[in-house]
Parts: sequence; structure tokens; C-alpha cells
Amino acid sequence: MARSRTSKPNGGAPVHEDHLQHYVETDGHFSMVRNFRLADLVTIMNGVCGSLSIFSSAHYLVTNDDDCLWWAFALPLAGLMFDFFDGKVARWRKSSSLLGQELDSLADLISFGVAPAVLAFAVGLRTYLDTVCLTGFICCGLARLARFNATVAVIPKDGAGKARYFEGLPIPSSLGLVAVLYYWARQGWIEGKAGIPGGLVTLWGPSGGRGDVHPVSIVFGLWAAAMVSKTLRVPKP
Repeated sequence: MARSRTSKPNGGAPVHEDHLQHYVETDGHFSMVRNFRLADLVTIMNGVCGSLSIFSSAHYLVTNDDDCLWWAFALPLAGLMFDFFDGKVARWRKSSSLLGQELDSLADLISFGVAPAVLAFAVGLRTYLDTVCLTGFICCGLARLARFNATVAVIPKDGAGKARYFEGLPIPSSLGLVAVLYYWARQGWIEGKAGIPGGLVTLWGPSGGRGDVHPVSIVFGLWAAAMVSKTLRVPKP
């Protein structure tokens, strides 16, 4: 959930040049860290949660320890909580950060783009075509966030200055996919147990080759298309 932008490099709202200069003129070790606002630290915790989810998925693949898998599911939700609160903290402190605005999108990509895709891989979407769909999902999330950063200044605003709608599905919506995967894991419908619902389909070549795909991975592809859609407009709550 990106914080509201207060600057626009090419016309429109003025850029906070004094704030930019603050980063340029501050020297010394860890000067960037010293310039962090409280809201920036909350945003970074979103990225921490997403990163730990990825490592938990990796641990599950290595050890088959279900506890690692449950942590991998829970951590993106924790990331959403931090994503929700960073904007509130920025408004409470009456202090927005240009660095924080970029941190917000990067943290969202980790927690709601990469982490869900790695989770899907961990539970069984591991064929070549599965990974193509998951890679497309991550890249569309990346493109969606970049478009938001570039176009938020021209999206119609309400009286409080907030954008009235999202163009395309916002990337935190991927937690809906995470919830489905969690339900499947609880039911044992994952690789190594009962298997992924919908089974495996061979589109070409011998079974077990590059033509194999789990039909459910196509859902990730459709979700990716919805994120980068120009015509899909989701009202902001």
C-alpha cells in the first residue's frame, strides 16, 4: 500500500529539493541510515518479512519441515501489516520521505511478488512452464509498481489528495493467492503429499519434460495480467 507521493520530477507538484539536498550533503559512515524516518524503518520491516518468508520457503524445500512452510505463509501477512502502518506513521509524524516512497515499492515487490511466487514453487509449482508463469507474475508486479510510481501524480485525487483508484490489481492482492495455497497446504494438497489440485498436464513432449504444467499456475499468469491492466480500475478503500 504505497504512501502518497508529494513530488513530481517533471512539472506538477514541486520537488522537495531541500530534502533531496539533505541526502547529498550528509557525509560519513551510515549517513543514509541516519537519514531514515520512523516510517522508513516500518517500511523496511515489510521487506524483512518478505525476505524471511523466502528463506523459510527455501528451508522447507531443503528440510521438509512443515513449521518452515507455515512461517513462509505467515510472514507476507505480517509484511502487509507493516505496509499498512508505514503511511499512518508518516502522517502521524507529519514527515514523508522521498527515499521511503521508493522503499515502499521495493518492499512490496519482495513481500507480495517474490515471496508468494517462491511459496508457490515450494508447494509444488516446479515445472519449467510453472516457473515461467511465476517469473511473469513477479515481473508484472515489478512493472505494476513502476507504473504506479510514474503515474500516481496524474491519477484523479479525492479531497484528501489520495488517488481515487488503482490501475490494475494492487500487488498486495497476491495475498489472496497465498491464502489459497495455505488452505491447500493445510489439506495436504501439495507436492509430496496429495498433490496439487488439477494435477499435471503435458502440453507437448514426453511426460516429465518441459511441456509439463500445473493448470493452477495459469492463475498466477492471469493475476499478473490483471496487475498490469490499464483498463481495470480498483476503487481505493
